Amino acid sequence: MVNAKDEVFREGIEKASDFKFGTAVAKVFDDMVSRSVPFYGEIQRMVAELAAAHALKDTDVYDLGCSTGTTMIGMNTLVDNNIRFVGIDDSPEMLAKCRDKLVEAGFTRPFDLRCLDLGKDPEVTNSSVVVLCLTLQFIRPINREKLLKKIVEGLVPGGVLILVEKILTEESCFNRDFIEYYYNYKRRNNYSELEISQKREALENVLIPYKLSENISLLRDVGFAHCEVFFKWYNFSALIATKPPTT
Repeated sequence: MVNAKDEVFREGIEKASDFKFGTAVAKVFDDMVSRSVPFYGEIQRMVAELAAAHALKDTDVYDLGCSTGTTMIGMNTLVDNNIRFVGIDDSPEMLAKCRDKLVEAGFTRPFDLRCLDLGKDPEVTNSSVVVLCLTLQFIRPINREKLLKKIVEGLVPGGVLILVEKILTEESCFNRDFIEYYYNYKRRNNYSELEISQKREALENVLIPYKLSENISLLRDVGFAHCEVFFKWYNFSALIATKPPTT
């Protein structure tokens, strides 16, 4: 499947509306995310590696905010074939693209794709691995604790959450520098100043990042026992957190 080039914000817009994962974005999402997230391919490889190490027989692996299925396709190469994947997203257009990609990738493992709003109490049950890859940042802050509680409740003892997020700096004096380095990254990937500024405006009220320390505190507050950062690049990070085993 050939990825269409991301030109969603190429033309001037009088006022950018809030960012939506609709048809226009679904068509170009794979190109968009690969050009917008530093080391995206390596992050995906690391997520798959960690998922394979913690996925347990007779449990499910959940990808919350599965978008076009890239994470599930990556995990499929390493996770035992007898383990079912559950992909949840609130965008029918993204899920349609996801299903097409899974079929094209020759998926033979059992999988279930569900169109659900993660901010409205989605069900997670009998899971050994839950992935939130660049997803929690799009959940309204008021709903994040409730979602994470559902995840920790739905994980089997010793199960893990793999969280990838855009973040704020711990010290605000570095925020502007790190954002500028990030925009330089996007410039190197051939995004114009107009595209950068218009996407920034569209995401302003939609993508709300926390500090890394705030994410870790939130995870500990809802019941995760151990949190470890496995990736960090300026204002992007990824961590793994475990549910306590039974005693």
